[in-house]
Amino acid sequence: MVLNTAVIAALGSVLITLQFSSLLIAWWRMRRGILRDEAHETSEFIVLVRPLCGYNAFEEETLRSSFYQDYPAYEIVFCVASRFDPVIPLVEKLMAEFPDKPARLLTGDDKISANPKVNNLNKAWSHTTAGVVAMADSNLLLPPDYLRSLMNTFDSQTGLVSSPAVGMIPENFWGAVEAAMLNTHQARWQYLSDFLGNGFAQGKTLCWRREVLDNGGGMAALGSELAEDVASTKLVRRAGLKVRLPAQPFAQPIGHRSLEAVWSRQLRWARIRRAGFFWLFVPEIIIGFLPVLAAVLWLTARGDLPLFALPVLFVLWYGGEWGLAKALGWPHQLRDILAMCIRDILLPPLWLWCWTGRGFTWRGTVLGERHVDKKHPASASQPSGK
Repeated sequence: MVLNTAVIAALGSVLITLQFSSLLIAWWRMRRGILRDEAHETSEFIVLVRPLCGYNAFEEETLRSSFYQDYPAYEIVFCVASRFDPVIPLVEKLMAEFPDKPARLLTGDDKISANPKVNNLNKAWSHTTAGVVAMADSNLLLPPDYLRSLMNTFDSQTGLVSSPAVGMIPENFWGAVEAAMLNTHQARWQYLSDFLGNGFAQGKTLCWRREVLDNGGGMAALGSELAEDVASTKLVRRAGLKVRLPAQPFAQPIGHRSLEAVWSRQLRWARIRRAGFFWLFVPEIIIGFLPVLAAVLWLTARGDLPLFALPVLFVLWYGGEWGLAKALGWPHQLRDILAMCIRDILLPPLWLWCWTGRGFTWRGTVLGERHVDKKHPASASQPSGK
């Protein structure tokens, strides 16, 4: 029993130390800015690619942000799989509003993989020879310095610049839970990994140097895994290079969410992590407040900790996360603290439910139930634009 108590106390101490050190490192990493001289900045031509499917909430705001980039040389390429997609009139309207901004709309579905997003993006890769291609999901709200911050992150050891999204503008409680998942949980751990020199790609932003992806097998190689971000991370590491994260992550407007939507999205990402990085996924069961809560309750019941230890730890634990959110301008109302608590309650059952299957449905396509087919016949892409 003494040995068990010592092990539980040691594990609890490690988890508490990891929690607060990760908060401090993430705060420092995202607050320090871009530590580069302006002489290192570049005006290298960039193609900004935005894959589209359907007309979603905040669609006009997020797509409009593509045209406000404070960067001297770039072109926007919108990719749509179907020429009947309801988002096309919006794209055409925005292109007409900004005639001085080079922009194209490409339609067509290149069946190069089982991943519909990769198939949609392939036509942009095929229709440009630009040395740098930045792929940004349609639900990202790009700040004016988006392209500049991506370019300033590149160095000689960087094969890919990528970034997680941070959830902004949650319009109901489950939207706040989604933001808590993205912000002080997932973004924090990703920036900690980047600080340790072991960054991971996140499909919201993938900024490639063309030769790196071409040498790794091209766009088809991004369909070799369950998700393009897993394939991207592995491709870059095989090349002996690193995935780097920019100074700060970029905003994704959340809006309204339901519990079902939050659960299904987080379950999808968990299964992607399980399939792509199994040994990193396994210890996720001990992340969050509940394992520490169990350790403190055990030690308190045995008289090894005073009764006030638990409320003090609770205040410090979520106070630290709230402080990180406030410092970085993320949602930090009282509701958001409760959302962090609900998030931590959801993490263990999400981890457990992840083991009940491998597949998930993404935009009507079932993925993960069988091995990825790398031999899909390609279809022609049909460009339009200005």
